[in-house]
Amino acid sequence: MSQIVIVGGGQAAGAAAETLREEGFDGDVVLVAAEAHPPYQRPPLSKGYLAGDDGVDAAVLHPASWYADHAIDLRTGIRATALDVAARTLDLADGTQLAYDALLLATGATSRRLPLPGADRDGVHYLRSLDQSDALAAALRDGGQRLVVIGAGWIGMEVAATARGLGNEVTVLDRDPVPLAAALGTRMGEVFRALHEEHGVVVRTSVSVEGIVGSERAEGVVVDGETLPADLVLIGVGAVPDTALAEEAGLEVQGGILVDGALRTSAPGVWAAGDVANAFHPVLQRHLRSEHWANALEGGKVAARSMLGRDVAHDGIPYFYTDQFDLGMELSGYAPLMADAEVLVRGDLDAREFIAFWVDDGRVVAGMNVNVWDVNEQVQALIRSGARVDPAALRDPDVALESLIA
Repeated sequence: MSQIVIVGGGQAAGAAAETLREEGFDGDVVLVAAEAHPPYQRPPLSKGYLAGDDGVDAAVLHPASWYADHAIDLRTGIRATALDVAARTLDLADGTQLAYDALLLATGATSRRLPLPGADRDGVHYLRSLDQSDALAAALRDGGQRLVVIGAGWIGMEVAATARGLGNEVTVLDRDPVPLAAALGTRMGEVFRALHEEHGVVVRTSVSVEGIVGSERAEGVVVDGETLPADLVLIGVGAVPDTALAEEAGLEVQGGILVDGALRTSAPGVWAAGDVANAFHPVLQRHLRSEHWANALEGGKVAARSMLGRDVAHDGIPYFYTDQFDLGMELSGYAPLMADAEVLVRGDLDAREFIAFWVDDGRVVAGMNVNVWDVNEQVQALIRSGARVDPAALRDPDVALESLIA
């Protein structure tokens, strides 16, 4: 194998390039990123980087010089326009055509757009990219702004917490009855609602957003016939996998680019990883698409090794973390199994120092540690073991988690 091409500028692309060199691949590596930046990770964009507490180094995986030092041909600000899987070529917007022996699609996802009247006005923001975080930060860091957040998912709630911490007035709007209920269920979602309300965020749920009004820029959001004043609006209603390149090339796409457990697509010589990949999970025995940081990191590594012919499987337990106000949280587990699981709590829910376990058929399928640290490895081991657990022991903080692992 002489040339590997990676398409994408996020965590999965960067991890794949790094892993190829760590695994001893000495052929050509070309990394094509549509954005002007070297590959970066997204978590800081709604947290420390947005707040101004962290510099760009917190997001960017490596400076451009690192890629040169490792003989990786980094091409930023160039979009891939066409993929020919039969000829094994990739066309770029600058007129270049790249031949490849193996190609990784790590094109990520784009913000889901709301077809709202006025959504194209100045002052309406989305948050998916480094440049979008810069634009939002410029408006928020001096404080004193009225921010309306449409959507109470992770991005919406994280930005709400950051913006409030910077001294802005924040209102969060959501059509569902409880924030984050889709990810965590009603009981845990209420923990986050209370957290935000205690810090002065107005959280309005079960509402219908009808439009964004203003003369030249956003000045208000119409909610159930009422206009809420707004200087800024953030729309955070999820993301859509960027599958256009794959679809036009004839790859199998279903809720993302379909790949097997080793992240191989339906086309020989083409792999996919990160937010764009709908990967077969060997444990769940079903396809699973995840937009979380850990999935992109591990997926990039697995794809690199798979392209080199290693016997690998993308079988890790999905992992996510958040920091909002004085709450830090880690979540590990299988989202498809959480919806019908029973939630058991170890610790103090009111003090927000606890571990929540999602238990299905006597087995832990997910665990979330909130302001309790150095337990995530044990939580993941418990999930991986598939052991049947005694609910009383699971709730009891005096019972070591290790003792519950069969």
